[in-house]
Amino acid sequence: MGNSYAGQLKSTRFEEVLHNSIEASLRSNTLVPRPIFSQLYLEAEQQLSSLEGGSRVDNEEEEEEGEGGLEPSSPPNAYQLPPPPEGCCTTDGFCQAGKDLRLVSISNEPIEVPAGFLLVGAKSPSLPDHLLVCAVDKRFLPDDNGHNALLGFSGNCVGCGKKGFCYFTEFSNHINLKLTTQPKKQKHLKYYLVRNAQGALTKGPLICWKGSEFRSRQNSNTNSASLFPLLESSGSLAAFPGEPAPGMNSGVPVGAQLAGTASDHPSVTTATSPAVFNGKDSPKHPQLAKSSLSVLPRPSALGILPNSGPPKKRHKGWSPESKSTTDGGFPQGAGNRAKHEGTSMPCVPQPGLVGPASATFPLVASGEPVSVPDNLLKICKAKPVIFKGHGNFPYLCGNLNDVVISPLLYTCYQNSQSLSRAYEQHGASTMQPISEETQLLLTVYYLVQLAADQVPLMEDLEQIFLRSWRESHLTEIRQYQQAPPQPFPPATSATAPVTSAQLPWLAGLAASSCNDSVHVIECAYSLAEGLSEMFRLLIEGKLSKTNYVVIICACRNSTIDSCIAVTGKYQARILSESLLSPAEYQREVHYELVTGKVDSLGAFFSSLCPEGDIDILLDKFHQENQGHVSSSLTASSAKKTAVLDASGAPVCTNSSTQNLDLGSFEKVDFLICIPPSEVTYQQTVCHVWHSGVLQELGLEKEPVTKQRAEQHVLKLDTEAQARFKAFLQNSFQNPHTLFVLIHDHAHWDLVSAVPNIYSQSDPSVGLVDRLLNCREVKEAPNIVTLHVTSFPYALQTQHTLISPYNEIHWPIAYSNGVDLYHESKKYFGLSEFIDSTLSGHSLPLLRYDSSFEAMVTALGKRFPRLHSAVIRTFVLVQHYAAAMMAVSGIPQMKNHTSVETLEITQNLLNSPKQCPCGHGLMVLLRVPCSPLAAVAYERLAHVRARLALEEHFEIILSHPSSGITVGNHFVKQLKMWQKIEDAEWRPQTYLELEGLPCILIFSGMDPHGESLPRSLRYCDLRLINSSCLARTSLEQELGLAAYFVSNDVPLEKGAKNEALESDGEKLSSTDEDEEAGTEGCFEAGSTSEKRGPVKRERSHSHDSASSSLSSKASGSVLYGESLAQPSGPPQGELSRSPPPCGPAEEGRAPGEIQRLRVSQGPTVISRHSPGPAPQPDSSLRTSRRNLQMPAAPSSQLSSSSSSSSGSSSTCTVPTANVLVLQASQCSMAKACRQPPIVFLPKLVYDMLMSTDSSGLPKSTSLLPSPSVMWTSSFRPLLSKMMTSTEQSLYYRQWTVPRPSHMDYGNRAEGRVDGFHPRRLLLSGPPQIGKTGAYLQFLSILSRMLIRLTEVDVYDEEEINTSLQEESDWRYLQLTDPWPDLELFQKMPFDYTIHDPKYEDASLICSHHQSIKIEDRGTSRKPEDLYVRRQTARMRLSKYAAYNTYHHCEQCHQYMGIHPHYQLYESTLHAFAFSYSMLGEEIQLHFIIPKSKEHHFVFSQPGGQLESMRLPLVTDKSHEHIKSPTFTPTTGRHEHGLFNLYHAMDGANHLHVLVVKEYEMAIYKKYWPNHIMLVLPSIFNSAGVGAAHFLIKELCYHNLELERNRQEELGVKPQDIWPFIVISDDSCVMWNASDVECTGERSREFSWSERNVSLKHIMQHIEASPDITHYALIGMRKWSSKTRGHELQEPFSRCHVHDFIILNVDLTQNVQYNQNRFTCDDIDFNLRVHSAGLLLCRFNRFSVMKKQIAVGGHRSFHITSKVSDSSVAIVPSQYICAPDSKHTFLAAPAQLLLEKFLQYHSHRFFPLSLKNHGHPVLSVDCYLNLGPQISVCYVSSRPHSLNISCSDMTFSGLLLYLCDSFVGASFLKQFHFLKGATLCVICQDRNSLRQTVARLELEDEWQFRLRDEFQTANAKEDRPLFFLTGRHI
Repeated sequence: MGNSYAGQLKSTRFEEVLHNSIEASLRSNTLVPRPIFSQLYLEAEQQLSSLEGGSRVDNEEEEEEGEGGLEPSSPPNAYQLPPPPEGCCTTDGFCQAGKDLRLVSISNEPIEVPAGFLLVGAKSPSLPDHLLVCAVDKRFLPDDNGHNALLGFSGNCVGCGKKGFCYFTEFSNHINLKLTTQPKKQKHLKYYLVRNAQGALTKGPLICWKGSEFRSRQNSNTNSASLFPLLESSGSLAAFPGEPAPGMNSGVPVGAQLAGTASDHPSVTTATSPAVFNGKDSPKHPQLAKSSLSVLPRPSALGILPNSGPPKKRHKGWSPESKSTTDGGFPQGAGNRAKHEGTSMPCVPQPGLVGPASATFPLVASGEPVSVPDNLLKICKAKPVIFKGHGNFPYLCGNLNDVVISPLLYTCYQNSQSLSRAYEQHGASTMQPISEETQLLLTVYYLVQLAADQVPLMEDLEQIFLRSWRESHLTEIRQYQQAPPQPFPPATSATAPVTSAQLPWLAGLAASSCNDSVHVIECAYSLAEGLSEMFRLLIEGKLSKTNYVVIICACRNSTIDSCIAVTGKYQARILSESLLSPAEYQREVHYELVTGKVDSLGAFFSSLCPEGDIDILLDKFHQENQGHVSSSLTASSAKKTAVLDASGAPVCTNSSTQNLDLGSFEKVDFLICIPPSEVTYQQTVCHVWHSGVLQELGLEKEPVTKQRAEQHVLKLDTEAQARFKAFLQNSFQNPHTLFVLIHDHAHWDLVSAVPNIYSQSDPSVGLVDRLLNCREVKEAPNIVTLHVTSFPYALQTQHTLISPYNEIHWPIAYSNGVDLYHESKKYFGLSEFIDSTLSGHSLPLLRYDSSFEAMVTALGKRFPRLHSAVIRTFVLVQHYAAAMMAVSGIPQMKNHTSVETLEITQNLLNSPKQCPCGHGLMVLLRVPCSPLAAVAYERLAHVRARLALEEHFEIILSHPSSGITVGNHFVKQLKMWQKIEDAEWRPQTYLELEGLPCILIFSGMDPHGESLPRSLRYCDLRLINSSCLARTSLEQELGLAAYFVSNDVPLEKGAKNEALESDGEKLSSTDEDEEAGTEGCFEAGSTSEKRGPVKRERSHSHDSASSSLSSKASGSVLYGESLAQPSGPPQGELSRSPPPCGPAEEGRAPGEIQRLRVSQGPTVISRHSPGPAPQPDSSLRTSRRNLQMPAAPSSQLSSSSSSSSGSSSTCTVPTANVLVLQASQCSMAKACRQPPIVFLPKLVYDMLMSTDSSGLPKSTSLLPSPSVMWTSSFRPLLSKMMTSTEQSLYYRQWTVPRPSHMDYGNRAEGRVDGFHPRRLLLSGPPQIGKTGAYLQFLSILSRMLIRLTEVDVYDEEEINTSLQEESDWRYLQLTDPWPDLELFQKMPFDYTIHDPKYEDASLICSHHQSIKIEDRGTSRKPEDLYVRRQTARMRLSKYAAYNTYHHCEQCHQYMGIHPHYQLYESTLHAFAFSYSMLGEEIQLHFIIPKSKEHHFVFSQPGGQLESMRLPLVTDKSHEHIKSPTFTPTTGRHEHGLFNLYHAMDGANHLHVLVVKEYEMAIYKKYWPNHIMLVLPSIFNSAGVGAAHFLIKELCYHNLELERNRQEELGVKPQDIWPFIVISDDSCVMWNASDVECTGERSREFSWSERNVSLKHIMQHIEASPDITHYALIGMRKWSSKTRGHELQEPFSRCHVHDFIILNVDLTQNVQYNQNRFTCDDIDFNLRVHSAGLLLCRFNRFSVMKKQIAVGGHRSFHITSKVSDSSVAIVPSQYICAPDSKHTFLAAPAQLLLEKFLQYHSHRFFPLSLKNHGHPVLSVDCYLNLGPQISVCYVSSRPHSLNISCSDMTFSGLLLYLCDSFVGASFLKQFHFLKGATLCVICQDRNSLRQTVARLELEDEWQFRLRDEFQTANAKEDRPLFFLTGRHI
């Protein structure tokens, strides 16, 4: 009753529809009953068409309940509720009897539920947040598939207990649903209700009504298959596994991550209970489920997918449909197999892309549960792993311990159905995803081609699906790649899809060719029958040859159900073990050891030995040989030479310091955080201690003790928190220290510290996150975090904090010809190991042990309940024990070991016998599981003891948390080898075990960055956990073997092999991709001469000497001054290694620690030592090359020396014979030239050896780390050509962190600013030298800071001091702070130029000077002018002016960086004034930021600019600078020193930048908060004279405006402040000299100089009495060479430059020359003085000028106008004869004139050359005629002050653009030498002739036609014309 299936004739039985229709008409409350068949045809056509279009038709879930919207099938008129009975309750949430039905109210009350009834939750539109509890007969509810619900209704009210409601309408009235539409049970009965662990009633799964099921399953053969239904409609859904079987402690999730929000369907809410048990048998041991929460690429519905089936009591078993990864329960003892975040578990796809599916998911199985047979494991010898595939999966019950269920395949299928965003963005949403049938068929094809020893990988399947999809949509993909996206893409390709009917047949056909390794079972009704069939076949032994069983059920509704069972013993074991997390793996192994399960294994081994138990044999051997075994370890000490490791780590500086103001820091401090490994800790401490970095950073004084070094290394264990807190406190207290927090081995422990289901009570969980990502670190402006790792992949996700620009991949792939490694070194990383296995190599370095693997496989079948790690360990230990016995004289034991293990043991025992010193080999035995490592140690130690080998080799058990324990006998040997006197010394790092024959049992789940010595010969990784496949875990195990080898001649005879080629720019299958150090850059540095003599021989042990890479450019390039700072710690405390007996060799793992081999000679430790020792000098190198012979290595021979580069200069070269003898014997000497041999598990070996389509090993396509997941299956493969940077970008695009990862919550999708500005990442291959690199980074950073706080300032003595006028007039009041006006006016003006920048300028003569002036030397070349000026490096004071690179908190607001000041908040204002001399109106533009508008007057707010405010002379403000500062600038938008905030000491001041129009935009960009004065465009090519001219004219005009404005306010005109400052853009600091008179006579005094603020100087000068009487005020230019007598007089009347204070009122009639480019200040000074005005220089103040290499006068380039002319233009070409065919130049005429006169004026004034007694008379202007010609300046203005020229005879006359003041009579008063020359310069030829006539020049001067010239300008550029003549 109440079911409305209108129009669904295709899928609904006619009888049902008829039944509905009759029922509806009977219940209709209208007077006329509705026609019975009305519903059959009501809008059926329309509904069907809409159904086919995929729209939701009858989807009750879609409607929001509270909205009361009408459905298409509801009657058109509104539904009328019958009136409720009188007196009954009508309150929402209560029944009519007044009883509360709300779930929240009665969840804990006992409710009687009759048999056959279930509790369900009904939704009321009036109570959207509540569920009403009802009891409903389950026959009227749908089954798991939405089928078989009886029509009608039967229910009871749980409130009042009323029973027997037969109509839902009646029932809905009773419970007060108050509906506006016809009541329907499908719409209002929403959820099953279930009891949780506490017995409370909670909301359970959705009730699966048929409508949604129908829609989710339509048209699977049109490629839209089962479509990830729930994600579209669900919110955060909890997991609801069904009831576990009684007595089974089944693992269930205790809490589902509530992640994400409900998307389309707010009505679907989530249950809040952590777990649900719908039954009385709750588990005793609920486990923590590591749920793989699917993270979508964009915010969408996230969460764990629920089991939405009714938890009915008939299923006595485990519900397989809990879609968390907790998919199977196991007894506690069996290892709590809650599934780990599967390493291959990809992420859930984006919903909504693949079709309109909205059904609840997963659909619970129908039919009875499948029983797992009791003795399955015993019979099969392995637990089958069942991968859920498509569709429904049945319940399993019975012996659930013996099967493993995994959702990985299901997730893989789902992932592959999501289209990639790469295609989605092209509008490709019409492309159909790959169909379910095709997926399953491709899976079968994949399984068929797997070899018997291969294990299926989800990554492989994903790539197969991707390729298949791409091929089927190739045309569309190409079209999207080529064309712009179209709204309606063409239809998909027309290939016929596989139908579900064809699928079983095609799958069977595919499987028929594989010899029964894949078996296909087809089911008729459900997967249950197929699973039952499979279990039956397994029990009967009929699947013994079958590895995979594919079960397909493809009959129902054209959809398929499928699953795949892995039954192969090898595959099933590996897959089931791969589902364990590392912690579970350890627990499992520990459990097996503790419970004695392994005893059966020991018994089995005993039975293998034909001669009886091995231990009996051992005892027998021990008794026979007792007392007869002598130690063969002879302790003879050979003469040793010390080898020094020195290398340069390339600079790893970051490019991202835009948010880090390095200028505000004074020093660097650091803390290195490392994993909790004692060996790594000691290793890092030693490296810091010996590196000298503490002294270089100024943190410690010499000598540094080890205890001081320990202060800078922090082991991240439980005690770390207190020390870290102290570090934070220190950083807080020292804001001017830059703290570098180095996180070494940064891929370790990325667990989030956020409390979630991952973090147990263990305080160490998430420690890195808790410390390094704490708020204090993130927000501290002075902490930079540098993550250092060889495996950065997990830090390169979509959520990473590290900007890609802040990644340093080291070694850098380009080193500009500087070699990173010593020329005889080659780095051996993973790619080189793999290359060694290629053809042409005699014995590969990577191997696997086939006999060991075979034994393990056989035992795995015999002991199926033991973890394979246990079996592998026991077998390997047995092999080692047997090999030791065989080598020791029990030959029959050879049969009980493998050839590989025997080789290892033989070499281990024999190596010390071959060496006179007793040096031996190290064998690394890697046992990740600590309990197993202990077992291995005990067993091997026992065997060693029984064989009396205790003194032959050591067995060391290492665990990260403990140090190294070595027996006393071996400690003595090490001390003897290393010449250590300290009685207490013990080795603390593996590097100190150099030369010790030993087996190092290396335990711990992950290596923690420990470096191994060069004597490592075998790296036995056969026991690594090969089932946990992730790129990081694999590569870090192989990183243990990474090695630097000598690239000289091979040691042992062997087949010739090809040189290894490897490209540094390519991704060489690991993160060694940019080993440019080793490769790419070596090629660049090689020379053919060096390449020649290298032998191409090859040893059988693969030392891989590569001819192309073996010799590089001279090593000395690298060891520059910065790398060779000797610092010698005391000898007794050095970390030492014994030299090999053969030639001295470099240390292994050069980057990880300094090793010093000490000899009698002086010792030098070079600071940065990640690389090997540098070469001796070239002559030695040549002689060594001549020593080479086939068997003798010409290894590096060096002893320690103290030469500057750290290379050796005092080498003793033994004879060649000695070399041969020693080298062939000492195993250590051999080890230096060949990397270790690595033994791997077969599975790992295959993964490294097989390449995918990109040409890379398959290991690179693995998930990079277990803590991340792929965003999509639709991702490209990594490419072999990728650089490290590209690889980083790949992982940043395609991976996201899991919820357990510390980066998981980092940033909302789409935020671009999610990177942390102070995070850096340094990555490089293992053992390449990253420790040395980052220690050098620290010292470089420290030097950078010092350099940033320093500046080069000009430091030049004043010139021409000897020419100073000897006058009686001096300013005698030495202590006057200000000049006395009367005294000052009496002082003469000093015409001489003293500014050193004018060293090349013409002297200005005055009559006071002696006539005999010495020659001032030759002029400089023009290009030397800048280069040769002397500078001094000065530390910036707190009062410095800064350029744009300075950012500090104080001046953010000043600079406009403050968010309050936006860049666009400035306005452009025109300001015009007329100037008669230019004959036109001048229009200037001001750009005024909003923050500076208060300095100006506007006609109204935002209106016309009227004037710039000026203060009054009488103002006395201490926080205000009265004079506006103008800075003309060009070409220095970045480097100009315009930030005067600190210079002004924060005082309020007005600063205006004067810029050219074409530079306005760039200056505004860099200085958004500065006022700009923009010059008119006609001045774009003008010089500084134009800027000075316009500044002065503008300011005078403004002064008059302000006088008029303020006069109206009652202010006198003379009270307006008339001064402005004109400052150069390179003035950096200001100084004041304090002078104290000491003696009785005032001439004796002492003085000191101090740095002061510009504010101090300006306020002092502005406070001068009578200041308005001075026209120009300036100060000295600073020089360190300033002598006391220059400061003797506090004031001088002389030229002022660079920083002048100008009185625009007094100088109203004195103009700057707007045409000038050079010397315009001298010219102006002379004009001001000749006008009778005072120039005053404050000698006690000085300005420092910074040397700026760009911009300024350097921005003027003189080039030819002919574009293709590349010939340099010399100054002599700057002028030419008029009308000649001279090349015209692209430069202003005035610039050409000035430059020509500077260098070639002797052509015009030959008599004047070096004739200082007879200067050139220059009228009204000063032009620089070069240093060898003197000039005499006179002004033609009436009443001007000129020197007396009556007694002077001039050698020349210069008339430059002379005006009407110059007349013939004026010139006639001067006397000239006979033959003196005249030069007249005019704007054009016409005015030239007029001038000659007006001045009557032809009377005294003779002119010739050929004496006319012009500047080399085209006519349009208005050249200047000259006329020269001779005095008659």
